[in-house]
Parts: sequence; C-alpha cells; structure tokens
Amino acid sequence: MPLTLDAYRLLGRSGLRVSPLALGTATFGTDWGWGAERDEARKLFDLYVEHGGNFIDTADTYTNGSSERLLGEFTRDNRESLVLATKYSTLRRPGDPNAGGPHRKNLFASVESSLGRLKTDYIDLLYLHLWDFTTPVEEILRGMDDLVRQGKVLYVAISNAPAWQVSRMQAIADLRGWSPLVALQIEHSLIQRAGERDLIPMAREMGLGVVPYSPMGGGVLTGKYSRDDLTGMSIGSEENTRKSLNHTLGWVTERNLTVADTVREVATELGCTPAQVALAWTLQNPGVTAPIIGARTPTQLEDNLGALEVGFAPSHLARLDEASAIHLGYPHAFLASDFARTQTQDGLKIEARA
Repeated sequence: MPLTLDAYRLLGRSGLRVSPLALGTATFGTDWGWGAERDEARKLFDLYVEHGGNFIDTADTYTNGSSERLLGEFTRDNRESLVLATKYSTLRRPGDPNAGGPHRKNLFASVESSLGRLKTDYIDLLYLHLWDFTTPVEEILRGMDDLVRQGKVLYVAISNAPAWQVSRMQAIADLRGWSPLVALQIEHSLIQRAGERDLIPMAREMGLGVVPYSPMGGGVLTGKYSRDDLTGMSIGSEENTRKSLNHTLGWVTERNLTVADTVREVATELGCTPAQVALAWTLQNPGVTAPIIGARTPTQLEDNLGALEVGFAPSHLARLDEASAIHLGYPHAFLASDFARTQTQDGLKIEARA
C-alpha cells in the first residue's frame, strides 16, 4: 500500500511522530557554492509541509548557518506542528579549539546559537553530529540530559558514530536515568550498505530510529553520472561543484555506477524514476524510520515524494540486493553459516517469535 507523508511513524522508542521521509535542508542557502536561494528554499519547505510532512533536518553549520536562519523564518507560523532536528559538534569558528567537538562547552554554545537562528525556544531533536573519540560519553550524555531538563531540547540522538559506542551510551543513559538516544542518523543507500553489519541491527535492538542520509548516494543512483565522470570533475558550475564533491567523497566508482545501472533498469520496468527506486528501497528496511531527502528544486522534491508510491515485486528487490550486496564480514558471516548454526542448535528447528 502506498505511503504518504502524513502516515507518521514513531521515532525509536519515543512517542514522537515523524513523516516517513524527512526534508533535508543542507540545500537551503548557496554558501557552499550550490543549493537553493531563499525563494526556492521557501518553495521546497512549503511543498513538503503541504503534502503533510513534519520532519525537518538541519545542522548548526549547514551552509554556514543559512539553513537554520531560513528555517527560523519559514517556521514562524507553524513551529509547533513541526519536528525540527538539528546537530552540533562540527567546527563553528576555525582557530577556536572549543568551537567544535561533542564536549559540554561546545554543546551548550551550539544549542544557544541554533535556538537564535531558528527563532525558537526549543529544539525537538538534537543530534551529536560527528564522533571525536575524545570526549567522555558521560560528559556528552549528562550535557544532553541537562538541556532536556531545561526544556531547550526535547529528544537527543546521534550520528556518524561506531555501533559499539552508541550501544554503550544507550546502556549508560538507561542506568543513570538520563535521556536516552532515540535516533541514529547514518549514511545508508544501495551504494553504502555498511550500516547493515552493526549499526542498523544495533539501533533496532537499542530502540533508536534510523534516519538515513544520502539515500541516493549523492545523486549517483539518480543516473546523472556516467563512466566519463570516473576521472573526476573540474570545479566551475554549480553542478560540477557538487559532482566534484561527490567524487572526492568516493561515491563515483565503477561498482557504484554498476549499481546505478540496475536501479535504472528496475525504474524503467516500474515506470518510475531511478531516484524514486533508490528512496523506496531504503523504506523497505524495517529498521529505517525516515530517509532524508535533499532536493534543490521543487521538481526534484516532487519526484522524491513519488518514492512513497513505489511498489516492488520480489524479483526487483532481489536484483537490487544482488547488485549492491556487501560481505557482512566476521562474525556475522560466520554466525550465519550452517556450521555455526549446527553448533548452537544441534540441528533443531527453532521457531523465531517477535
């Protein structure tokens, strides 16, 4: 059955209702050399909300703060009906050693700055943006809990961190009675499935809703790249600036273009676009709550929303899985082997129950 943006889902083990697709706003503003000007960004915001969307994703340093400033303007009349998610820990002032990182000083300063730009007195969902392997987890969790108790943040979450560290943090939060993490933001797509090894299973076990970013692999899965792009792109136009970034990030590879070929073939058979297939695939994972879409034009956003109506046949999913499959590695592959199963189950058939 087709989904709609107002078919809200619970975020992790919270009671917070969010749309099945989140609107990413790293495209709000042109400070990075690409993105949407104010009027175009307003159209994107209005289109998403008019379709019933309520889950907005940003960060304190997206487009050098322009993303949050524009959202502060756009949400003036409907702030309470929206779930605003922002992030902290990326460097806000080059040269200042305490203007970045997950520690308490930067946490409180970042939140105050975000509240000012967003023109609100609370943040619905606050992510730790990037793990630094330095700050003690107790410092982070206590700082986040203090902000929740102050009413400046309602829920806390994490992004770009190892699964073992996230599970450790969740256990500590539970034991101390601090605010638990309710969401995990990771890169996840048909060309980046590493999260299926540990991160997504961990999130399901620990009660975190998975919110994937780059579900279209930086545009690679939309079909806009060819083998000619394997050598990289020169920086010039807005399009080439973004393509150069994606090449630097390692998204434009022969393997990924092969996956994109399969996506395009399935899209042709289904009568939809490659972007819709790529997005719809992420929604098939029961561990995923809401992929983030990062359109730059209303036309792109309309196309992305069409992913909610895509229905796959088992054969389509099998082809996509085969083209994009990764090796789960040790211990997952070993534990899934017939040898390991016979050692633990002695050949008995065991009925799994939810």
